[in-house]
Amino acid sequence: MTFLACLVLSGLLAVQVSSLDNGLALTPPMGWLAWERFRCNVDCDNDPDNCIHENLFMQHADILAKEGYAELGYDIISLDDCWMSMDRDADGKLQGDPKRFPSGIKALADHVHSRGLTFGIYEDYGTHTCGGYPGIIDNLELDANTFAEWDVDYVKLDGCYADPHIMDEGYPEFGGYLNKTGRPMIYSCSWPDYQIATGLKPNWSLIIENCNLWRNYNDIQDTWDSVTTIINHYGDIQDELIANAGPGHWNDPDMLIIGNFGLSHEQSRSQMAIWAILAAPLLMSVNTHNTLINVWQNSEILAENVTDFEISMKNRIRNDSFQKRSRCAIFPISNLYYINVLHFSFCPKSENLPDVSVTLKDLGMEYEGGYQCVDLYDGVEFGTLLPNETIAVKVNPSGVVMVRCDVFTGQKATSWFDKLYNKMKMSELTPLV
Repeated sequence: MTFLACLVLSGLLAVQVSSLDNGLALTPPMGWLAWERFRCNVDCDNDPDNCIHENLFMQHADILAKEGYAELGYDIISLDDCWMSMDRDADGKLQGDPKRFPSGIKALADHVHSRGLTFGIYEDYGTHTCGGYPGIIDNLELDANTFAEWDVDYVKLDGCYADPHIMDEGYPEFGGYLNKTGRPMIYSCSWPDYQIATGLKPNWSLIIENCNLWRNYNDIQDTWDSVTTIINHYGDIQDELIANAGPGHWNDPDMLIIGNFGLSHEQSRSQMAIWAILAAPLLMSVNTHNTLINVWQNSEILAENVTDFEISMKNRIRNDSFQKRSRCAIFPISNLYYINVLHFSFCPKSENLPDVSVTLKDLGMEYEGGYQCVDLYDGVEFGTLLPNETIAVKVNPSGVVMVRCDVFTGQKATSWFDKLYNKMKMSELTPLV
């Protein structure tokens, strides 16, 4: 079973990578992005620990490298808006703000690379960025070449101060210039988000052909309401999104805010679990000095994000009578070798803890030999359950219980997820035996 699953995954990768010719982001990108937590804070005189300054990025690169994040796949350190000078240099090139990035962007990239990480940058397909800094319009080729000269590995292209009607031409044009540099750079697009906001229907085939990941909904804010709004939106349009995601091209529901100010511990676990089963990019936007490392570094949850290539959301969000009755949701996640069951609660704290009880057969598990089931967060083992037997759990308000059920083979399930995870991150696509 395991061998067959790996063969299918490898074949799938070989087929789908051709949709974008840069060969990157075969698994959902993971790393650290500045925006949600640090915004456009440029007041380094009064707030030096939280402003957009080269030290902020160097420090977080050091933390990702030293504290186990990089080993689990969090390998991107990326600038966001407000890193630039308000003026291009004498040759028309972008430049970092001289006071806040005195060493220059290339030196920052070198520091990030010296820690075994990859370096990301932000720009905007418009006259200005959202923060009012220079955009790339009229400088597409020059800016792509500049990023390559700086050894950039990841480019996020926003869409403020731009006409959404011309993005079908502009985003592919800039992506083409990135590819022409010869330097591999993951391409993150905000293209469909801006078109949807103005009532245009995105050309998903064109987006998939040109972008490694793309935003398709509102910016996340540091609140539970914002997180649940994104979850509901993805559930509402899942049929449209299912076909879009796969190796090299991913739906991006925006950053993870675990460990900031707006989410409880239960809500943090919920966001992590749901982003993982959506096969979403896992881009943290937090102060890594003070964050929930036990949530960020749960290797079993991360494995769900990386190994579920062939489906992004298919059969994941079920709006059935159970959800309507208790305002909770069951996500049955199935593929060739296991089934993942996510019990997620929208229930407010004023209500009693919802009891969730469901048979394996009701979730599509009909293998007569049974399944070994385990809670991926708390490590509770349910033992080997037959299709007519029940998983029963209590879900904390706005919390989550995430259970993985592996086909029972006569012995305890091995952790081959981590092995596959490591192979995919290294692009070793040979089957496991």
